[in-house]
Amino acid sequence: MSNLNPAASIGLYVDCGSIYETPETFGSTHLLERMAFKSTRNRSHLRVVREVEAIGGNVLASAAREQMGYTFNALKSYVPEMVELLIDCVRNPVFLDWEVNEQLSRVKDEIVEASNNPHGFLLEAVHAAGYSGALANSLLASESAINSLGGPILEKFVSENYSASRIVLAASGVEHEELLSIAEPLLSDLPSVPREEPKSVYNGGDYRHQGDSGDGRTHFALAFELPGGWRKEKDAMALTVLQMLMGGGGSFSAGGPGKGMYSRLYLQVLNEYPQVQSISAFSSIYNNTGIFGIQATTGSNFVPKAFDIAASELLAIAMPGKVEQVQLDRAKQSTKSAMLMNLESRVVASEDIGRQVLTYGERKPVEYFLKAVDELTLKDIASTAQRLLSSPLTMASYGDVIHVPSYDSVSSKFKSK
Repeated sequence: MSNLNPAASIGLYVDCGSIYETPETFGSTHLLERMAFKSTRNRSHLRVVREVEAIGGNVLASAAREQMGYTFNALKSYVPEMVELLIDCVRNPVFLDWEVNEQLSRVKDEIVEASNNPHGFLLEAVHAAGYSGALANSLLASESAINSLGGPILEKFVSENYSASRIVLAASGVEHEELLSIAEPLLSDLPSVPREEPKSVYNGGDYRHQGDSGDGRTHFALAFELPGGWRKEKDAMALTVLQMLMGGGGSFSAGGPGKGMYSRLYLQVLNEYPQVQSISAFSSIYNNTGIFGIQATTGSNFVPKAFDIAASELLAIAMPGKVEQVQLDRAKQSTKSAMLMNLESRVVASEDIGRQVLTYGERKPVEYFLKAVDELTLKDIASTAQRLLSSPLTMASYGDVIHVPSYDSVSSKFKSK
């Protein structure tokens, strides 16, 4: 994708993430993200840093459950240098012992930090409890995995997963022909290994962790599955709009008053119940499945009531007539503006191309997704919510969990509705 902007963003995206980990390679994705742009067969880490700085660029790596991304942003006059360095760093890492050990200690710090982040903790807990198979693998390395992780395991993981059919080079601000002519010689000898997507099965479940925060707060999430994921775009867009429709936030708004104040969880929960410190809708959408739910934070004594409130809000969106057209229109406009604003970023535009090609085998124009949002009706929203709530419940709680109701008592609220 080319434009008049003098800057370019180039990304290498790999169909590889924590879902591809095996018991032997658990934690590899987390460590690989930290090991990005370190020493290669052709460059020391210091040389990588110097070359990036010399052209005023910046590099970034990100790991997700299904995909890894490596990006390089700089002025487009340096595209040949950017492509060559990017491909060298992704294809030829050497995983020197001292560099691996240095990053392992950082991974340990990140695990400690993550345990203090209730939002991230609950999201991982929902995956671990809700899925069996690949999607249950955590994005974070575990304490036990750290003890066995090292260069040889990373080399094995990369050699098994970084193959031709699973790598996409994408760019924003660069002509396609120019990119092709530079990259082809550097990627033409990639091994071609047949691609097998690991299997995941959604079963629902319950995860409880008695935290030691001592502040008497309880964090909890209720979630359900919608099969299909990004490969069923209409359903994926319905989930995205549902998340906007329900919205939510904290009782204290860091961005000043008014943020998201028209969303259902803001109007019907945060404005009505001061005991609820935060409540928001969330969704995680993958190639073939998606989860959607509500997470909230409240004082321990208010927990049973907070569960009732969260359940009734989820049930309401599944009932015809409970969502007004004006609410749906507002959620659709918010979804479309968020999509368009995101794509104004070169980095996001390049990432969008790469990730779409990995998922669909092509890049669908943004108009395709905007149209899918426009076409959603009140009936679509209610039927999507009904399908969600007909799947098994996944529950996760963290903190002071003594008053968290039983799984069966919460699950029964959604039965035969």
